[in-house]
Amino acid sequence: MPQPKIYRVAEITRLIKTVLEDEVGEIWIEGELSNFRKPSSGHCYFTLKDAAAQIAAVMFRGNQRNLQFQPADGMMVRVFGQVSVYEKSGQYQVIVRQIILSGQGALQAAFEALKKKLADEGLFDPSRKKPLPLLPRHIGIVTSPTGAAIRDILNILTRRFPNLHIVLAPVRVQGAGAGADIAAAIDALNAWGGLEVLIVGRGGGSLEDLWCFNEEIVARAIARSALPIISAVGHEIDFTISDFVADLRAPTPSAAAELVVREKAEFEAQLRESARRLARSLQQQFLGLQHRLLAVSRSHVFREPAYVAQRYRDRIDRLGLQMRHGLENIFRERQQITDDLSLRLVRQMREWQRLRAMDIKRLALLLNGINPLAVLDRGYSITCRQDGGILKDAGQVTPGAKVVTRLSKGTFESEVV
Repeated sequence: MPQPKIYRVAEITRLIKTVLEDEVGEIWIEGELSNFRKPSSGHCYFTLKDAAAQIAAVMFRGNQRNLQFQPADGMMVRVFGQVSVYEKSGQYQVIVRQIILSGQGALQAAFEALKKKLADEGLFDPSRKKPLPLLPRHIGIVTSPTGAAIRDILNILTRRFPNLHIVLAPVRVQGAGAGADIAAAIDALNAWGGLEVLIVGRGGGSLEDLWCFNEEIVARAIARSALPIISAVGHEIDFTISDFVADLRAPTPSAAAELVVREKAEFEAQLRESARRLARSLQQQFLGLQHRLLAVSRSHVFREPAYVAQRYRDRIDRLGLQMRHGLENIFRERQQITDDLSLRLVRQMREWQRLRAMDIKRLALLLNGINPLAVLDRGYSITCRQDGGILKDAGQVTPGAKVVTRLSKGTFESEVV
């Protein structure tokens, strides 16, 4: 008769552990929390029970990062984890990886399923995200017209940058049919025309309250929007499918308003600094040009003074043209940022340019005034020795010497008697 196999305690315990982990594995279990404790190690130990049985459970510290509530005795919860055996005591237990309040399990499962589906389709890819405009003047908002969210958004927008054009698409933000309302409003604002960015969201609430922002119809409306969308749903700890699909997630509706426009004072300071830099640059160019003109006015008589004068005139014209083009480009860019501020700057700089152009014309006339050919046009002449030296005194020549006289038109040679 064969001898029966004799197991050591450790062997049979390990065998039971293997069977449990392989056959049962990871599962969801629902029950009431009891004997919850969290010692200095940071791990959570508790019991799950119902009317007929109980099971020990442990949630290690590393799995508590996504825990969104403080567990307490008496709570009905659902836990996700692996059934195993603690060999030292021979007690079977659940090693918990996630805990949610009972009643949220179905919603959470639906959330995870839709999230995976849309992620697989690429709707969350960073490459799809559209950048926000620098300073939108026309903003669309999809939210409840009576909630705190719209009040917070409008307060911040008007304080940061008055006179914005805001279009509100009033919708229900919870309950049956709210998702369809939100999706239709997103499509309608895209078709409206003239808007630059949308804010879609609501204030905080329970998972059930925020559920319409987890519906596929809303996610697809956000994905097909031609306008960039900021998702602003709930509080900072709340995440919805809309957050993942949107071009930018704001932790709160108030934060969305702060993200969509910068403060007006920042733009005013930036424009003032740009104006100062532009004025310094133009002043330096003008002073350099003035110095060149003065140097020309003090130089010796040229063999071809008309050519030299024309070269400087061409340079002055070219610099003037460059200044005008530079100013026009700068003013066009700044005008897109804020019409009111850039209009004042354009008027000031055009007046400055007109005055500088008058200065340049005055200097050009001064240069023309010292042109020897201009003197000849008024009836004067220049007499030179045959070696080219200009005669300033009759004592510089002797009888019989040959001299050349230059008139406005032509030259002639004569002999001194």
